[in-house]
Amino acid sequence: MRPEKPRRIRGPARITRFKPQGIPLADLDELVLPLDGLEALRLADMEGLYHDAAATAMGVSRATFGRILATARHTLATAVVEGHALRIEGGAVEHVPGQDLGPHRGKRRRGGGRGRHGYQNNH
Repeated sequence: MRPEKPRRIRGPARITRFKPQGIPLADLDELVLPLDGLEALRLADMEGLYHDAAATAMGVSRATFGRILATARHTLATAVVEGHALRIEGGAVEHVPGQDLGPHRGKRRRGGGRGRHGYQNNH
């Protein structure tokens, strides 16, 4: 097995743990979300980037980005649905502060434009 290539991320996680309110951490199972998984969630789900643009930003292939994202979404969903604590840490990452793709570069369009018949989308 070859070593993992470091994935580029914007910077360290500001929050490193989440848990259900009112339950002591000692009483919870804890899942780990690697930092590259957090970055994939940020790029795809918060920034709205297409997978190819997000993969380029992280320095990985599109297929690798898709696997990282799918694993991160599964970990996050499991923690929320089953009430586990979530620890955010680890993974082969390289911090690239202030990484910016520029306005709208690589982003999906979300409403606002004109539909195929020229009507304004008013969501």
